[in-house]
Amino acid sequence: MGAITDVPGIRVGHIQKTDAGWLSGVTVVLPPPGTVGSVDVQGGGPATHETDALDPTTLVGAVDAVVLTGGSAYGLVSASGAQRWCEENNRGFAVPGGVVPIVPAAAIFDLGRGGNFSARPTAEMGYAATAAAAAQKEGHDVGRGNVGAGTGAVIARTFKGGVGTASATLENGVVVGALAVVNALGLPFDQTKPEVPAPVQAATTTNTTLVVVAANAVLDVAECKRTASASHAGIARALNPSHTLADGDIVFCLSTGAVPLDRTDEAARQVSLITLQSAAADVVRLAILDGVASAEAVSTPAGDYGAYGAR
Repeated sequence: MGAITDVPGIRVGHIQKTDAGWLSGVTVVLPPPGTVGSVDVQGGGPATHETDALDPTTLVGAVDAVVLTGGSAYGLVSASGAQRWCEENNRGFAVPGGVVPIVPAAAIFDLGRGGNFSARPTAEMGYAATAAAAAQKEGHDVGRGNVGAGTGAVIARTFKGGVGTASATLENGVVVGALAVVNALGLPFDQTKPEVPAPVQAATTTNTTLVVVAANAVLDVAECKRTASASHAGIARALNPSHTLADGDIVFCLSTGAVPLDRTDEAARQVSLITLQSAAADVVRLAILDGVASAEAVSTPAGDYGAYGAR
């Protein structure tokens, strides 16, 4: 199945707390310097930071880190810790006197799931997760399940969700990887049965699937945007329902720019991009299913969340 770190230069760091009322954490995807990125939000209840800066029509194209966090909108403060680490290491958009790191972030809702509503990620946790990612070796294993931003994740308000990852290598040498934090309103599709819509309980804003797609292909910001949009198909293939009013589903796309695509003519360019984007959607699907399969049951003062596969 692979991992997002099969894309050369991509590293992942997790930090989490699970005691004294905590059930939350932070995951940072740290790409190599010069990585281009964009984002596409299709869920109805997102909690995000600095996503507007990734629009193809804006000034900045590079992304220095992507922060995925628990704690809902409160947890977005963890991005400032990642930004501080990047500044200390001179990673960011150059301006007179220094750099301004571009660190977009997105959060899931896990408030109170450990028993303490105030136990949510901090700037210090964002810094620590970024440092943990930087300390990893090339191609390292990625923690799955109840780690990082997946620590407090649940699905369908009943079962434990978590972090999952997957990758694929195309014939042209392009590697596409995905990392997902699965905290969805929906449940995984059962591929062995005719699909029937999953029952939906009273809608809440406590759901979200966060995804980072990375590729070593040369893409510009607009192509990253389109790849992020196409990758949402992987969420829809994995979860039912998806992209609801009560989900904050979001996909970031990162391009490390190491492998040129065939752009000898317009037809070749289109085929190259469609092939990459199709693979991206599929690895997103696999990463989501991996996150659910890797999640372990937890019991806290706030409730019991069983493993989906053990139901």
